[in-house]
Amino acid sequence: MYLIDIHTHVYPQNIAHKAATSIRDYYQLNTREMDGTVDTLLQQGNKAGIRRFVILPVAVKPEYTKHINNFILEQVKKQPRFIGFGTLHAAMENIQKETEYILRQGLHGIKMHPDTQHFAIDDPRLFPVYDQIQGKLPVLFHMGDATLDYSHPARLRRVLKQFPKLQVVAAHFGGYRMYETAMEYLRDTNCLMDISSSLMFMPEGLAEKYINIYGAERLAFGTDYPLWDPVPQTKRFLQLNLTDTQFEQIGHKTVEQLLHL
Repeated sequence: MYLIDIHTHVYPQNIAHKAATSIRDYYQLNTREMDGTVDTLLQQGNKAGIRRFVILPVAVKPEYTKHINNFILEQVKKQPRFIGFGTLHAAMENIQKETEYILRQGLHGIKMHPDTQHFAIDDPRLFPVYDQIQGKLPVLFHMGDATLDYSHPARLRRVLKQFPKLQVVAAHFGGYRMYETAMEYLRDTNCLMDISSSLMFMPEGLAEKYINIYGAERLAFGTDYPLWDPVPQTKRFLQLNLTDTQFEQIGHKTVEQLLHL
């Protein structure tokens, strides 16, 4: 099967291990060591049978934004299997100028992680950006947190109502380990979702239930490397009780349609 992974992260060689360890510590996860490098993503992705990867950066401080976006641009130029997203931070100066830079450079979307960046999805500082990119670029949000509500599905619902043309991918079935809450707020919206960092937490049959409720056309395959190893994550996906049409849609067609690949 042709697979496109919509949810991966890579880091510069000199900080990759530290960055990967930091994000595992944030979620208090004792997972197999994935070092966050490009080489390991390609190596494990090849083993898993993944053909292309969307790489998603996150600027934890506003002053890092430009440097991180340029790093992603460099990786996309070096590796044709990569599809790059840019990142923004609500506290940065000239945020719309950086948004225009992302558009002009041909990146395919914007990634934000409200919980680690410490701003809410419905922060008014982001409204000019949402208006600027709606109909042009999608935004992929980390969704859900046990201790913070920056990325609560209720906040995303408010943004979707205010910006109806904004294309959104809500990561982790719309809410990391809060899937029923996500369904309550997002079921009747037009946002897409990825399935990353979810299947291992769901009892048997639950993923299929959500896929059938939302529709496969709203869902996209993702592994969340380096938080997780792409090989077992792909195996979990391929073991779901889905039709061939659903596998094809989630495995690659949703991303191709979203990003006009």
